[in-house]
Amino acid sequence: MMGGMSRRPPDITPDLLLRAYRAGLFPMAESREGRRLYWLDPELRGILPLEGFHLPRRLLRTVLSGPYRVTVNQAFAATIAGCAAPAPGREDSWINPEIETLFTTLHRMGHGHSVETWAEGELVGGLYGVALGGAFFGESMFSRARDASKVALVHLVARLRLGGFTLLDTQFITGHLAQFGACEIPRAAYKQRLAEAMAVEAMFPVEPEGLTEAIRALRPPGGEG
Repeated sequence: MMGGMSRRPPDITPDLLLRAYRAGLFPMAESREGRRLYWLDPELRGILPLEGFHLPRRLLRTVLSGPYRVTVNQAFAATIAGCAAPAPGREDSWINPEIETLFTTLHRMGHGHSVETWAEGELVGGLYGVALGGAFFGESMFSRARDASKVALVHLVARLRLGGFTLLDTQFITGHLAQFGACEIPRAAYKQRLAEAMAVEAMFPVEPEGLTEAIRALRPPGGEG
């Protein structure tokens, strides 16, 4: 599944990283302590259709009235650190210090974004990724409390729809993402969608108007679950 893997050139700069994303490539390290990065271009690419997001009724209630406070771009470094930290079933990580440095720089450049979930003043979940044109490249998410990362994902999807995005790239598919409608498409089909998204002028909305309505709209009337 991880086809098209190759070793990186000696140095990856933020600008090179952005060019790679526009071409459909993304970097990963072998492990948390690994010093080498690899470019990946999988034969099958994971995406989460923004117009086909599956939002369970219970999760909608949690998002709208649950215990979490949600912020955007308020704790990017802490969010990527949370994604890199060991967790049950994920003792190691592909996020090494170089990845953290590169994406933190993209955040300062206005391309890297995080969605954070908080409980009683503590960061308990979140996700981060990169926005380019009308595409959002989701990198990773973490959760230290029930539904914390799911709440962040719902907020991300609602904001992307409000901001005019057309592509949410998840890179690969997990059971966690599949329950929301994520699927795999062939590399050629992904590159076509990516090219179309690069021609779109979207804006990542931090505090958009109509957010609650956009979240409610993710669950169509009469939806199952």
